[in-house]
Amino acid sequence: MTLLVVGSVALDSISTPFGSTADAIGGSAVFFAVAASLLHPVRVVGVVGDDYPVHELDRLASRGIDWSGVERAVGESFRWKGKYSYDLQSRETLETRLGVFANFQPKLPPGAEDAKIVFLGNIDPVLQLGILDQVKSPLFVAADTMNYWIQSKRDDLMKLLARVDMLMVNDSEARELSGDWNVHRAGRWILEHGPKRVVIKQGEYGALLIEPGRSFHIPAFPLEEVFDPTGAGDAFAGGFMGYLGRTKVIDTAHMRRAMVYGATMGSYSVSGFGVKGFETVTTEDVEKRVQQFIDLTHVPMAEPEG
Repeated sequence: MTLLVVGSVALDSISTPFGSTADAIGGSAVFFAVAASLLHPVRVVGVVGDDYPVHELDRLASRGIDWSGVERAVGESFRWKGKYSYDLQSRETLETRLGVFANFQPKLPPGAEDAKIVFLGNIDPVLQLGILDQVKSPLFVAADTMNYWIQSKRDDLMKLLARVDMLMVNDSEARELSGDWNVHRAGRWILEHGPKRVVIKQGEYGALLIEPGRSFHIPAFPLEEVFDPTGAGDAFAGGFMGYLGRTKVIDTAHMRRAMVYGATMGSYSVSGFGVKGFETVTTEDVEKRVQQFIDLTHVPMAEPEG
């Protein structure tokens, strides 16, 4: 079953109180693909400039990542530079240079139109809609967005909501989109406008899955060292969608398990700069940490006395 992601392929320069890195490979599609590939092969659609270190992508191909849908255009690659606070909860964008990404018009490579599991990374909702016009009969489509698109392309974003199965956003985006400060009510508002499910990412507090009539929460994995939260949400999405691609089942039980795999991938992502947190991670490591999540959250109830 083909798993497809469409999103940004970027170069990130990041500074935190615990170190820094310059021009590290990143972007929503890269973080997603590296995480998802630990569970299921993934095809990537994106664009890079002629200055991009494509050998870094080629090195990751052996993990089960198909980069053939990444266009190589003349010009500068998308670059982002940011600085995080000491608690890593707030960040300042120092520079954004879109480069060739500014004119990105995603076109699916041959065979990708048959993808069954599709993730639309954080790009212009008009482009996300264009991808949906190219995909033939997907089993499950999830999309991400951000405050910028909520503010500048709201009408197009609402059209997108009517065509996807799940929206995956952080808590501030859910609040802004719905106009409600309470994330549970915000999630229900989103459900009323199209998606059957919504995942609200809450950073160090975990993530919330909201379905009609029920909710499920998974905490963040407790880590003693966190270096770089950039891309953690995309890694979460990669784990979530990679698990669904592996199991080929879309129901509540598998959605909840997918939340655990998503949180697991997010925990690996923040343990290094860029995608380095995944460098030595194996599928066996992932399964061990998933089991640790089960131990972390499972509460056997005592039998009532008398």
